[in-house]
Amino acid sequence: MALARPLRPLRLAVRLLLAPRRDLAVRGPDEPLPVVRIPRALQRRQEQRQSGRRSSPRLVLARPGPLLISARRPELNQPVRLTLGRWERAPLASRGWKSRRSRRDYFSIERAQHEAPALRNPASENCFAALGLEPRVLHALQEAAPEVVRPTTVQSSTIPPLLRGRHILCAAETGSGKTLGYLLPLLQRLLGRPSLDSHSIPAPRGLVLVPSRELAKQVRAVAQPLGISLGLQVLELGGGHGMSSIRQQLCKQPPVDVLVATPGALWKALKGKLISLKQLSYLVLDEADTLLDESFLELVDYILEKSHIAEDPADLKDPFNPKAQLVLVGATFPEGVGQLLSKVASPDSLTTITSSKLHCIMPHVKQTFMRLKGAEKVTELVQILKQHDRAYRTGPSGTVLVFCNSSSTVNWLGYILDDHKIQHLRLQGQMPASMRAGIFQCFQEGSRDILLCTDIASRGLDSTHVELVVNYDFPLTLQDYIHRAGRVGRVGSEVPGTVISFVTHPWDVSLVQKIELAARRRRSLPGLVSSVRESLPQQI
Repeated sequence: MALARPLRPLRLAVRLLLAPRRDLAVRGPDEPLPVVRIPRALQRRQEQRQSGRRSSPRLVLARPGPLLISARRPELNQPVRLTLGRWERAPLASRGWKSRRSRRDYFSIERAQHEAPALRNPASENCFAALGLEPRVLHALQEAAPEVVRPTTVQSSTIPPLLRGRHILCAAETGSGKTLGYLLPLLQRLLGRPSLDSHSIPAPRGLVLVPSRELAKQVRAVAQPLGISLGLQVLELGGGHGMSSIRQQLCKQPPVDVLVATPGALWKALKGKLISLKQLSYLVLDEADTLLDESFLELVDYILEKSHIAEDPADLKDPFNPKAQLVLVGATFPEGVGQLLSKVASPDSLTTITSSKLHCIMPHVKQTFMRLKGAEKVTELVQILKQHDRAYRTGPSGTVLVFCNSSSTVNWLGYILDDHKIQHLRLQGQMPASMRAGIFQCFQEGSRDILLCTDIASRGLDSTHVELVVNYDFPLTLQDYIHRAGRVGRVGSEVPGTVISFVTHPWDVSLVQKIELAARRRRSLPGLVSSVRESLPQQI
């Protein structure tokens, strides 16, 4: 009996298993069989395996004509004549780059045109004289910059309203001639104004505020030859110095007409009562998006409080009660900058001028993206620099900018290039002012053709002789990428520009996919469209 009890559950299990088979056996031929459903995902996977075994490798036919996107896999190429719709799915070459198996993959955004967009002025017969500039200013421009023959599109749109006394917000791509666009009206305005020498301390009539010492030197280098021809004194006031140095800079000069300064240095001079802004007639915030950032906003707010900004163009006509005309200039104005601009001036008083290529991928610069491991970047960089050195020795060639995200990476990478006998210069924000002074100027003069730098060299600095930009570390934001890539392909560049970016981290891939998608759809980069992107006012 003890053995029979365990056998009863076993017999019941056997009966249950054999029951369906008996039912099938006793059913008639017309009765439907039970349906066994296969999951759709498993069914698709099986069909793909079978079709992959049967079909032969598909040939990819290259479409004739120039390419907009060229990828390692030819099926992902996109010709120039093809434009993807806004809601059309784009076959991104970087779609699988977050996987480790995508290592050594690459794609390029090819040049769609050879001329910078800023030079494609629809009024090609236009000249500086037609913009309302006086003969004295035109003569000074011809002496200081004889290579500048006709205005760019940005200059043609900016100079006339500035001469009429309007507050201007100019948002245009890098290298489009914005500096001359605000300097020429500034100098003409000061020529028609008497200098009131009633103050014992320097009181400039024109102020150009810039975020870095290097940019201050560059703006002063452009403004000083023009000022000498017109009899106006231009002074540069850079940061990184103590009060005694600032006092010496301001006292040893004759009365200053135009001051080019960084926020920190000017803040120190105002706090020490070494300078006055009561005679200010013209105020420029160059690289305004950087100056309105949190790192500068407190200093800029203090400077604006000391400046008397005109509320209306009629306020600018009284020479004995000077009010300042406001000009804001930048190449990127991301979302949120509009709220900060409202603190500077009312939106109704600002005339907004935007370029059609604002926040867009530059169509005249080739941009290559390479998916690499972190350990492979040094080898790839050394190979690129040695190839460029051979080309530099055999024929005419430009210089190279290598961007890193930190000062420590600049120093570490410099030691590696020293080991490979590659001559270069280094520029980063942690250097003392005495070391930074003149490094970018030496690079521009051609003493070295390779510069390792951080983003300190990416904003506003003119680099018409740079041929290649290498993003050793991919930039952290899209606006940083725009500024880095803007070091090549500028107005007046002697060589065609190329940008090579090393893509390593998953967050780098996310930015690259946004850039590729914007290039394929020929649209502006996402996240940078802000309230400053408005249609051009009718009066301009």
